[in-house]
Amino acid sequence: MQEYAQCPTPFVLNDEVLRVFIACRPHRGKDMQYVSYPGYVDLARSDLAQVIGVATAPLIPLGNPGSFDEFGIMPSSAIRHGNEVYLYYTGWTRMSSVPYIVGIGLAVSRDGGSTFAKVGEGPLLGLTLNEPYLVNSPAVRVIGDTWHMWYLTGTKWLLDEGKPEAVFQIAHATSPDGVAWQRDGIPIIEALAPDECQDIFLPFFRDGRWHAVFAFRRPIGFRTDPACAYRLGYASSGDLLTWRRDDTQVGIGLSVSGWDSQMMCSSQVIGLDGRTLLFYCGNMFGREGFGVAEMEGMSS
Repeated sequence: MQEYAQCPTPFVLNDEVLRVFIACRPHRGKDMQYVSYPGYVDLARSDLAQVIGVATAPLIPLGNPGSFDEFGIMPSSAIRHGNEVYLYYTGWTRMSSVPYIVGIGLAVSRDGGSTFAKVGEGPLLGLTLNEPYLVNSPAVRVIGDTWHMWYLTGTKWLLDEGKPEAVFQIAHATSPDGVAWQRDGIPIIEALAPDECQDIFLPFFRDGRWHAVFAFRRPIGFRTDPACAYRLGYASSGDLLTWRRDDTQVGIGLSVSGWDSQMMCSSQVIGLDGRTLLFYCGNMFGREGFGVAEMEGMSS
């Protein structure tokens, strides 16, 4: 836990604590490569600026050699299900022609969210005939008897000055139990530019409609040019199937200076004690940490 606090995933632990699962990294190894481990930060529910606990060890061990999560586990959704907590995550491993390949994993806690065990060594969602490049960044809600997952599906790889960069957009899957998923890999959110890349998408219900705040960026140049980096967008829906995008309604933008002045990404909204809170990462994909914003109003 020496660098980064990526994919902030809020989870109500109890009456006093809001646990935020994160992905963090030790310093680069001798090979100058990163690995990523899952951890958490506990915040006082009555004062989210007060940190009252931090994970002392990785929540889940990295995968065995050759597995889909050998080099990284990045949590992005935590769901309480009876006496268990389901933690969905992105697992990644290294490749030769492209830098990584990713899949979606699941770990389960039977002690309220303190310790987790993988349901298996393989991915819950992996590559398929119709999704040949990558699937990652799961965000899950249980609505009625149906589990819904919004995730990122890879559409291609592009070269940016000879270096491959993935292109991915938001897709939707459903499940009766949170384990067996039905999906078609079809993007559900309009892209405003060719090969636009989109980020974590977790809808919330308010004023009779579903709303979602998500990040988007240009496919190349985003690592060096802040103008190409992630910004937050907005979409709404009446049925969770058809989404209307209107980024002018997102209600928050980059800061003039500081940790979120160049990038905002990995956003998730949670309702907590009558408040609607937005967790998100800042510059360099969360290398400088995550923050929280509170909704003060919503325009029509």
